[in-house]
Amino acid sequence: MTKDVTESTSDEYINAKNRVFPVAILTNFALEKFVEDVAKITRPDRIVWCDGSDDEYKALKDKMLKDGTLIEINQAKYPNCYLHRSDPNDVARTEHLTFICSKKQDDAGPTNNWAPPEEMKTKLNALYNGSMKGRTMYVIPYLMGPEGSPYSQVGIEITDSPYVVANMRIMTKMGKKALDQLGESSNFVKGIHSIGDLSPDRRYICQFPEEHLIMSVGSGYGGNALLSKKCHSLRIASVMARDEGWMAEHQLILGLESPDRELTYISGAFPSASGKTNLAMLKPPETQKGWKAWTLGDDIAWFHIGQDGRFWAINPESGLFGVAPGTNMKTNPNAIETLKRNSIFTNVALTSEGTPWWEGMTDNPPENLIDWQGRPWNPGKTKAAHPNSRFTTPINQIPSISPKFNDPQGVPISAMMFGGRRAQLTPLVYESFNWVHGVFVGATMGAETTAAAVGKVGVVRRDPMAMRPFCGYHIADYFRHWIEMGSKVTNPPKIFHVNWFRTDSKGRFLWPGFSENIRVLKWIVDRINGRGEAVKTPIGYVPTPDSLDLEGLDISSDALEEMLRVDTDAWLSELEELKEFFISLGDKLPRELRRELDNLESRLKG
Repeated sequence: MTKDVTESTSDEYINAKNRVFPVAILTNFALEKFVEDVAKITRPDRIVWCDGSDDEYKALKDKMLKDGTLIEINQAKYPNCYLHRSDPNDVARTEHLTFICSKKQDDAGPTNNWAPPEEMKTKLNALYNGSMKGRTMYVIPYLMGPEGSPYSQVGIEITDSPYVVANMRIMTKMGKKALDQLGESSNFVKGIHSIGDLSPDRRYICQFPEEHLIMSVGSGYGGNALLSKKCHSLRIASVMARDEGWMAEHQLILGLESPDRELTYISGAFPSASGKTNLAMLKPPETQKGWKAWTLGDDIAWFHIGQDGRFWAINPESGLFGVAPGTNMKTNPNAIETLKRNSIFTNVALTSEGTPWWEGMTDNPPENLIDWQGRPWNPGKTKAAHPNSRFTTPINQIPSISPKFNDPQGVPISAMMFGGRRAQLTPLVYESFNWVHGVFVGATMGAETTAAAVGKVGVVRRDPMAMRPFCGYHIADYFRHWIEMGSKVTNPPKIFHVNWFRTDSKGRFLWPGFSENIRVLKWIVDRINGRGEAVKTPIGYVPTPDSLDLEGLDISSDALEEMLRVDTDAWLSELEELKEFFISLGDKLPRELRRELDNLESRLKG
């Protein structure tokens, strides 16, 4: 059960350890000290150790319903589902306020914000000083990955937000499972989070990679406050992976089963809001008889080298933190079925029936909507749901969840995909020439920005491996790590680039996308297995028109030609931008990638 100390001061908590710490961890001195140190500075009224139990969740839920943190929605249609409305200035990741506080500035690299560790700690500690007075301090032990897996990790997040606790219960394995895996070890990721006053002027999300420490203040938004999410599973984990010889990646994991029961596991890196969740929860259309898609992860993949010399992947998360707008029965029927129970919705609209709604959920918006800020919606003036509104839901509710999801060893990966969001330039799909060329393809991936991050929308930026906001160290060293990891496996995955978003001259999408993406994945499976025809182009192997299964689709030969076309002039223009990007990374850029850039130029001009 939850350990709750209520009628004493913080100093009394610290001095009366037997009243604060569950018996199970009294001998974990590193954990005790961490909690003591945070309590001393934040000075909460109460300290609660979270166990992840149903009773604990009910108490949290009742408290949040009472104080308005959560709003009950239609329980008959959405049992155990609730709505949260965040502060209008706190609705997305704040990349300009996110820092990598490595000891050396050069270790953070040009794509990260850097601050000296001790200087930033001084600033943060001033903000934490007394920040939990009048509040409850929740201690969240959480497990990332399958129980008993040698690849799983334990984290401890300390927070003053019950909303964070409720979401962490969905996103991770929380409580005793984590403490049992940790035992007396001091090897855990430390996370400190306080809502503060939500002022953007006093908002920081800081990672201290050498200490495996995360410090976040001034935000309640998921990516900034659920410290297991991007902070632990990518920014800190990527540094751990570099040091320990594995890979922490912003990738989905998907299993494809053919009619003859051949199973192929692939992973894919897509920038936020570029269709990654839809692909991870793919439901093949009825035309693809006998094909099945199994979901293992929609966002994070940790890769280790197995005894067979292949990459094996686990999903460290237990839930989905998905973008709501655009999710519907056409784009992602499995997601719609999944989120109908035991879910928390953030910044969506409410119908007159008390059910959640967002743009794209139905063809036409219902009447009398209440918008994401709790006001009667004015159609045409604003969005009913925030463009970055979210749903948090347990992954084991997905109809397509893989039987291998909790396998401690993970699954073997045969292919990796990179998926940029580009209206022009890149074809529907192409295969890299080899592993190093594939690293080059991922390193130079471009995508249009979305509402998942603060800033302008629709601007094309370079987003290497979809990790630009999440890599915890110098991105050029990260490329070097990819190259080295590929050389350590006997059979590296084939690497592909896909682009569902290519448009014609009138801005109309050429490819139907969504469930029909299975047709592209089938070609990828064929290529993995030595089948599937392709033509060699300057950028890679592109499918022949006849090698894609287009039966039943209304796609003209001209449209297909355009989807697969490699425009040499456009790529030469792109080449100039790639040169500038590589120059910006300095001398650490691996020479192998410089050579790939030169090779691309030679092929384009040859």
